[in-house]
Amino acid sequence: MLDLKQVDNSWTLFLDRDGVINIEKYQDYVYNYDEFFFYEGALDALRELANRFERIIITTNQKGVGKGLMTEADLHEIHRRMLADITAAGGRIDKIYYCTALENDHPSRKPQPGMAFEAVQDDPSIDLTKSLIVGNNISDMEFGRNAGMFTVFVQTTSPNEPLPNPLIDLAVKDLPAFAKALQLA
Repeated sequence: MLDLKQVDNSWTLFLDRDGVINIEKYQDYVYNYDEFFFYEGALDALRELANRFERIIITTNQKGVGKGLMTEADLHEIHRRMLADITAAGGRIDKIYYCTALENDHPSRKPQPGMAFEAVQDDPSIDLTKSLIVGNNISDMEFGRNAGMFTVFVQTTSPNEPLPNPLIDLAVKDLPAFAKALQLA
């Protein structure tokens, strides 16, 4: 079980993107930065989280690229501008991993743990037993479990997800609520 008091700056924070940091388009994709809207309080939360975690990594499925609805260049531009806004607000994201595969069983497509393992390969100091994923879908929670990390479910897009759920260590309203829970721990 996740005890927030144990989370210190040696831990790694993995974040899903759509539905956690920014508003997820219903049954669609964010195609460009004009369609990218941070949740209220998300930039402040990211600033607070940057003070708490040694590493903050985004892991995001991006099927829209795989379907040819947008290009990787479009995705990179969204991420470039997102990172600029996060940095300007005093936060940081250390690395972004994304999977454009269409096959649900692709090793890097959540819920498979490939993106977490890739992060460890890139930075062997990451300890997945001292890591947590914040996501808005059960596939994010499965990704966390499959990688051996703790799971935090934000209820932004699924406020009626039945709880308790063995895949969810902690459920919170949104990313700012998670940042606040960490401060209070």
